[in-house]
Amino acid sequence: MVELELADEAQQLREDDEPPLSGWLTSINATVARLGMFLSVGGLFVIVAIVFFQVFGRYVLNSSPTWTESLALVLVLYVTLIGAAVGVRDAGHIGMESLLVLVPDEWRRRLELVIHALVGIFGALMVAGGWGLMEGVLSYKIPTLGISEGWHYAPLVLSGAMIFLFSIEHIIANVKREDVEPAWL
Repeated sequence: MVELELADEAQQLREDDEPPLSGWLTSINATVARLGMFLSVGGLFVIVAIVFFQVFGRYVLNSSPTWTESLALVLVLYVTLIGAAVGVRDAGHIGMESLLVLVPDEWRRRLELVIHALVGIFGALMVAGGWGLMEGVLSYKIPTLGISEGWHYAPLVLSGAMIFLFSIEHIIANVKREDVEPAWL
């Protein structure tokens, strides 16, 4: 009897859910989000290996490699910014959902539209600001790595572009009254 009631409730929830958004932007964004998350997780493993190598070199070999700290810092920027961008697409970012559930559905949709538009503007500003910063330091080198300082700002541009695209997808889904299906489903 309880199982039947639970099945009825689950069926009702499925009927109340909005259909997932589909189209070329969704397929591109889902692919970019999956790739971004795989790269972020892989980057975390590389950071752990680099830090382990640095600690091993310092305390066991008594000769710490000079490049490990600089590379780990660059990778932290990529991991965090790309991971945050994927969080925007999969709605894993910090939001004001506790306040949105208190307003009627139509107002909630309008507020969500404003929120996604503001997040998209923020992503565009990340691209513009990051690009300017990157151009300003392209001629400088990271001494221990021998690469341009611009690599420090490239993830800002990349994640800003991802956030902008993901916000457009959420805006389209909101207008069509559909949901953006997370990349991991």
